[in-house]
Amino acid sequence: MANFIFAQQDVEDRDDNPVTEINKNLLKIDIKEPLLQVAVKNCNAFKPAAFEGGVTVYKETLQKFMYDYLNSDFYVLNGDFTFTLTVDQTGKVTDIEGSPKVVNSTYFFDDMKYVVRRIKKDWIPASCNGQAVASQIKIKMHFSSIATDL
Repeated sequence: MANFIFAQQDVEDRDDNPVTEINKNLLKIDIKEPLLQVAVKNCNAFKPAAFEGGVTVYKETLQKFMYDYLNSDFYVLNGDFTFTLTVDQTGKVTDIEGSPKVVNSTYFFDDMKYVVRRIKKDWIPASCNGQAVASQIKIKMHFSSIATDL
């Protein structure tokens, strides 16, 4: 009986309780429409780049992928950000730039590059006077983060 009492005491005194404190950031993303396009200089007949299914499909896909792939536990996002996508003559996104630069924004911008590249559909490239040309698309977003303890 004494061995059972001491064994019980030993189990209760151990400090390897599997319950740990968990912090989680809840992220709200609002992607503004319309997506803005930078027109090509010296172009009489500019036709902007388009996404298969339209801007709404791109916005919904981007937002879903952001919720799936952004690692928002490493940074808190609050405020407005603008991302500029460069779409080449073949419709591929070749560059993604984010602004403004804030604390830990390099991690966030790297994550956003990953998110945008996860979208496998190509754009229909912009055209100038009937010829496919590279163009830039500006996407404005508003972020709100709420840190919680679970």
